Amino acid sequence: MTTTLRLPAPAKLNRLLHITGRRADGYHELQTLFQFLDHGDTLSLSPRDDGELRLTPALPGVAAADNLILRAARLLREESGCTRGADIHLQKRLPMGGGLGGGSSDAATTLLGLNELWGLGLSRERLAALGLRLGADVPVFVHGHAAWAEGIGERLTPVELDTPWFVVIHPGVSVATPAVFNAPGLTRHTPPITMARALREGPACWHNDCEATVRELYPAVAEALDWLARFAPTRLTGTGACLFAWLTNEADADSILRRLGRHDWQGFKARGCNRSPLHAVLEERATSAS
Repeated sequence: MTTTLRLPAPAKLNRLLHITGRRADGYHELQTLFQFLDHGDTLSLSPRDDGELRLTPALPGVAAADNLILRAARLLREESGCTRGADIHLQKRLPMGGGLGGGSSDAATTLLGLNELWGLGLSRERLAALGLRLGADVPVFVHGHAAWAEGIGERLTPVELDTPWFVVIHPGVSVATPAVFNAPGLTRHTPPITMARALREGPACWHNDCEATVRELYPAVAEALDWLARFAPTRLTGTGACLFAWLTNEADADSILRRLGRHDWQGFKARGCNRSPLHAVLEERATSAS
């Protein structure tokens, strides 16, 4: 009987994103707070004995060589010496290029899922190191806990954040991250703060340094930010295009979504999580098997 793992690949929000400098290699030094949502993509993974890696369906505009799911599977196989393959089916809910970490989350779920499916027994630390080779956001999804992050986002310290309800809106445009980070007017010298201060003072001292630049480059994002801010405090996540408002209850989230009324905007509600829904599923499986 073929074993199929059905695993979540949750979204993340950047509750803050401060850019504190630019390195000689062009990468930006960041301070950010990652938090997961109980909403995201779903991957179904089944083993193959013929060594083939098959992903369905194909993502429009993404070549197989560039797809983070297949890249993660190939990297894991190369590093472990495993010769098995897999059928991977992706149920895509998160918008591509939205700042919700969908591709990175899919890659992390692939690494963790195939590590279990193929019986490799690699540690989370080893998988996170592999994930960093795929993208700076992959390790936080591998480790599976809300985190304070520094460097290019790879130096992680687990934290406990409040877990409000969120409304997330995608305003129907795709933001090119390189265009944002290369924009001459981007704020790059926000004074660093300590993690202790960030957690103590909370949203009062949090902001997203990319927001002003994204507003200028993408009027649709600016319009959505202004609309959502009528109802609750609102912020861009990552470089966008998605933006979010935090709320004290689900009813308020439902009320905002009922007012959306724009066919070119997509919106959803979700609860913030300090523990990744992926890790909750994996740990439940491990408990059931023991």
